[in-house]
Amino acid sequence: MLVIGIDAATWDIIKPNLHRLRTFAELIEEGEHKTITLKQKPWSPSVWCSMFCGLPPEKHGHYDYVKDGEVLSREDINVKFIWDLLDERGISVKALNIPFVVPPYNFNVEFEPVANGLPIEEHELLEEIEKLTEKSLEILQNNKPEVFIVVYTALDRLSHLHWGEPILVDYYEKIDKAIGKLIKFDQELVIISDHGFCDYDKAPIRTLPKKTPRGEIKGDHHPDAILITKNIGYDINQPEDVFWMLHKKYLSENSDSSK
Repeated sequence: MLVIGIDAATWDIIKPNLHRLRTFAELIEEGEHKTITLKQKPWSPSVWCSMFCGLPPEKHGHYDYVKDGEVLSREDINVKFIWDLLDERGISVKALNIPFVVPPYNFNVEFEPVANGLPIEEHELLEEIEKLTEKSLEILQNNKPEVFIVVYTALDRLSHLHWGEPILVDYYEKIDKAIGKLIKFDQELVIISDHGFCDYDKAPIRTLPKKTPRGEIKGDHHPDAILITKNIGYDINQPEDVFWMLHKKYLSENSDSSK
């Protein structure tokens, strides 16, 4: 089972550029895809937390990276994530670069994130994509966990500053090629974003001020996220359903792993 998160991915970029995004085009043709319209605020730390603990924000209580001036860590979140439960059951699982905290969280994986998990310069974004792909391939080739989860975050940071610019499609193409390398290792696949993206002036919430030290913000979060699945017999309609899909497959009484 392979779960690939792509922070901020949107059909608004993917579908008009399928001639360049060959992996996405192949997966759309062979698998199933749809839009997930978030019921919760499209705010990354909270959504990624929901996705892997199975609870809405009002129950897991994790809303931001910082609380009362302190950067939060995994230990500050009083929930069990899907990788905790799988590991307790003896199911091999690894999670890489999950950005519900800063730096992003890793489970059963040693990984040094680029720029403490907050890459912003172009060379840092490129390095992050390359390092994540290299580490993921190492895990998939050598460790072969039953469940592997990885999240790419570069598109979110790039979209804020370069929404509507050609460079954004260039980076979607880099992500497309990266996931093309990973999906060869598993036939059970989920690709999902935590939210979509849109023009700053049309965003239902503003995650950043219009003017920043890095320049003018051109894009911001939109509640329409992407979902692509292949060989997944579970209906995913909200981020937390990813948790419940994995729970049903591996941890429910009637799952294959419980027999």
